[in-house]
Amino acid sequence: MVAESNSTPRPAGADTVPGDHPTGVAALVRLALVLVDRTGRIAQWSRAAEELFGHRADVAHDRAASGLLPAVEPLGASGSVVRRRCDALDTLAALTSEGRPWAGQMPVTDREEHLRDVLWWAYPLPEPFGGLLALAADARPLRTAGPRLVLGERLLPFAATPSARGGFHRLGATLTAPGRLSAGLLPADRLVPLLPAGSADRRALLLDALDRAGLPALRLDASTVLPVLPADAQAAAAHAAAGLGRRYPTAQQRAARLGPTPPPDPAAPAARTVRGRPPGPLPAQREAAEPVTAESVAAAPPTAPPPAGGGVPIDQAAAEPSTRAPSSPGASGPEPAGNGHRPPPVVPAPAAPTAAEAAQPGRLGPFLTNGQAGEQLALLNEVGGKVGTTLDLGFTAHELCQVLVPRVADFACVDLVDGLISDSELPVARPDDDTMLRRVALVYNETGGAWDHVLAEGSLVSMPRRTPPGMALQLNQPVLVPVVSEDVAVDYAIALGGVRLAPVVTGRSMLVVPLSARGTVLGILKLLRLPDRAPFDESDAATLKELAVRAALSLDNARLHRAEARVATTLQRSMIPTRPPQIPGVQIAHRYLPGDPKAEVGGDWFDAIQLPGSRVALVVGDVMGHGLHSAAAMGRFRTAMQTLAALDLPPGQLLRHLDNLAHKLGDDHLATCLYAVYDPINRTCELASAGHVPPVLVHPDGSGELLEIPAGAPIGVGGVPFVAKTIDVSDGSMLVLCTDGLVEVRGGDIGAGLAALCGNLIDPRQSPEQACDVVLKRLHSDDRKDDVALLVARFDGVAPSEVATWDLTVDHREVRRARSLVREQLAGWHLEALSDTTELLVSELVTNAVRVARDRVQLQLIRVDKLLVEVSDDNHNLPSLEPAEQLGETGRGLTLVTKLAERWGTARKAVGKVVWFELPLPHA
Repeated sequence: MVAESNSTPRPAGADTVPGDHPTGVAALVRLALVLVDRTGRIAQWSRAAEELFGHRADVAHDRAASGLLPAVEPLGASGSVVRRRCDALDTLAALTSEGRPWAGQMPVTDREEHLRDVLWWAYPLPEPFGGLLALAADARPLRTAGPRLVLGERLLPFAATPSARGGFHRLGATLTAPGRLSAGLLPADRLVPLLPAGSADRRALLLDALDRAGLPALRLDASTVLPVLPADAQAAAAHAAAGLGRRYPTAQQRAARLGPTPPPDPAAPAARTVRGRPPGPLPAQREAAEPVTAESVAAAPPTAPPPAGGGVPIDQAAAEPSTRAPSSPGASGPEPAGNGHRPPPVVPAPAAPTAAEAAQPGRLGPFLTNGQAGEQLALLNEVGGKVGTTLDLGFTAHELCQVLVPRVADFACVDLVDGLISDSELPVARPDDDTMLRRVALVYNETGGAWDHVLAEGSLVSMPRRTPPGMALQLNQPVLVPVVSEDVAVDYAIALGGVRLAPVVTGRSMLVVPLSARGTVLGILKLLRLPDRAPFDESDAATLKELAVRAALSLDNARLHRAEARVATTLQRSMIPTRPPQIPGVQIAHRYLPGDPKAEVGGDWFDAIQLPGSRVALVVGDVMGHGLHSAAAMGRFRTAMQTLAALDLPPGQLLRHLDNLAHKLGDDHLATCLYAVYDPINRTCELASAGHVPPVLVHPDGSGELLEIPAGAPIGVGGVPFVAKTIDVSDGSMLVLCTDGLVEVRGGDIGAGLAALCGNLIDPRQSPEQACDVVLKRLHSDDRKDDVALLVARFDGVAPSEVATWDLTVDHREVRRARSLVREQLAGWHLEALSDTTELLVSELVTNAVRVARDRVQLQLIRVDKLLVEVSDDNHNLPSLEPAEQLGETGRGLTLVTKLAERWGTARKAVGKVVWFELPLPHA
């Protein structure tokens, strides 16, 4: 099950207490941490979350969690056999809404629009914290190579043997039994990275809460569960680096002690297996190169000459210009300014060209034979034909690496500047030591060593200038290291995250080429050769520099294409709600299916808007046409609809205002629309249509009724009245609203689809989510080219015992009566804990209403999942919140409401206005 250790073990006795660590087995997993506060905003986004999901912490922090991570619903989450699209963090909040943690698998679409198989552990945080703590891990490497294990008191890292790899396809997320931490079965110090930032006392409380709920674990099979410990690469690197116990030598000290380059191993294998590719032959030795022998190596000059444009030797690029001298007469080359960093060691290289050769203008390297030139031209031609065949950024980077391995190198990777991938605008500043690179492609020989210990695809890394990759990125020039010494390898490995990676590159030949297009450095191409192959030289640097220029153009084209596609996708997602609102008295579910799955852009929309009095407005609309232009018009109509709905206009008047606004905007698009307002207290529904498909009302007995509503004309036609119709609805009824893409069959009649919808298609005992799945399964087909918007609302109503309404006279003495009525009603509802706050706020709002009202004032209390209080009057002027320093002895009522209520607001009604506030119900 386990093989030899693959990383630097922690020394025994270092920061440990005997008996502090368990003797059992645990899994080391790279865990991403996402903390959502009680307001639904992201409070913490760890470095591992950046790598897993692609979104940078500065972008994710303090933004609404909803809509950030599109996902595919976990199996069984909604009781439906159909897995639908959802939002990951919204779904986790729903799964933990009852106060219990959840662990399982939920695929997530990352920033690059790639679907990632993700394991989740979600914890609802107890009071006084509140919110959601989500831990996530990439399931793909865990299921292909198995988890890394720790065993014994020293917590030594182990890895699964190659024979066991691929046998973890059933691996999943689960939770340990409660109390393992308090029982001493897991080390508390190793679990600290699972917790969000905060004081020691806060972390102790959170850790205790997690221990009571069950800590993260992996289920390998039906009988094997491994607790999870977070793998902290940065801490391991710092610990290993601290144990070196030496200072890095200066450039002169390194150069003085360097030995000759070791000869290649004649017993090296003739072919290697490339990861993801069939075996291929090693590159042929150059015809002009002499056989490498110990004598020829010993005769080589002690320092490398500067290239004449093919690349920058790492010692010269890092040294100060004033202290650097040519290694041979007449040698010339680019002299980038020194950066003050410690230069890596100088390594032997082929003899320098003569002064006459070096003086030739435009010379990139030694003279090439016809065989060499033909080989390099063939390589450039192959890159032109095989790289850039698609406009997918990651696929293009993989094409580049696959062309180069094993033909040119044993290892190739493409690291791109992360800001170019995430930001819509190009960065103004040049790359520096803090520039973050994201690995987008990686190809290597399977037999070439432990290449998979290097950063995996999707990882983030910053390369300082003292390393070859950092130098190539910041100087925008190729950097050549003929043989990587131990000191250079240590510097490079620390930048990658661990000194244990130094053996992976020690003794290899490295060439780093910048990827630059249209005046912008996109990233770097890094190549490594094993010691049994000829090291890279200046001619390689010159050829690969030209190759990188061509490849960079393809990468930049892919980046631009993805940016354009992301604009369209972002526009569509920003206009379509991702999660149904939670409104008392009604359950809502919705679906949206674009006519073009690749574009995900269309003109259909739907909405559910909460109105005063626990009422809800249901909207479905369809802009005629397709594509981005229709989506933009749809955004205008939806925004206008939300604004008009906030005025609480009757449905007929609202559609009239929307039609007038469409003419003023000059929009040449027509749109159909259906607007319905459901009142859960009076159990009525008022509907108006603008040429839209009529809705279907499913009665509690399962029978469907096609509602006959005056059709009206589409928005934008003008001159046609919009007539509303009011119907009574029973508790348990369902209202189905859709666009014509669902019920209209090409070449057929829309009536056939409506007839099927009115049949016994929907069981009223189903949830709205299940009803949506049934309707789409029966009526929708993949060959339809029109967008589909579907909204299903189940009317449950609000029980009369949960509503109290009083009409007050316009008299200041009514304020005392209002307080008395509120006190008595809350006592009847056993909500005495809210009495003081509610009486104070009602007193302020009734005082304001009596002051401005002409004929009537109304007070209403509604108890649902919260306490909703509304004060209405017949004056249409909305009150405004003024700064406290501008207020006198009066006018502080809204300030108190702002401070004491959980939510509050104002809205106009058909006659007058309403001011409302909400208070959370006390915990039982």
